[in-house]
Amino acid sequence: MSTSVFVNLPVADLERSKAFYAALGARIVPEFTDENAACVQWDENVFFMILRTDYFATFTDRPIAGPETGVQVMTALSRDSKEHVAETRERVLASGGGENRPPQDLGFMTQISMTDPDGHILEFMWMEPVAAEKGPEAFFAEPDHDNPEANDPYADAEEEGWPARD
Repeated sequence: MSTSVFVNLPVADLERSKAFYAALGARIVPEFTDENAACVQWDENVFFMILRTDYFATFTDRPIAGPETGVQVMTALSRDSKEHVAETRERVLASGGGENRPPQDLGFMTQISMTDPDGHILEFMWMEPVAAEKGPEAFFAEPDHDNPEANDPYADAEEEGWPARD
């Protein structure tokens, strides 16, 4: 049996949040949605349960920490490509979300850190397949097949006028 992940988030406006997540491409699961909560399905194993804040509070005796005053969780989801990460950023901004931090491109990984309309931090990322499988060092160790000059350790020295080769 595979494991499913359910992230529970308190939200101020359930309808606004449903529209936001649907605009990002998630599916609202009607069988688990009512006036108090909605099930947001990202894929076959990843779900958000977005719950009105007062309803969310019925699941704990502890105070509810709002995202406007602090951060307790940052939820990261992978995307299919760098382009999908960029497209997701545009959808977040167009649908009432915001940017938590500027986008990052680390060579082996592209990442955006965004906020939903309630201020919950959502990160979306894509990683080069070799880095995802073997780690970032493996990605940087592989030759750049699209740019053979990048594989030549002497090319930069020669461009600077150094006699790097015998």
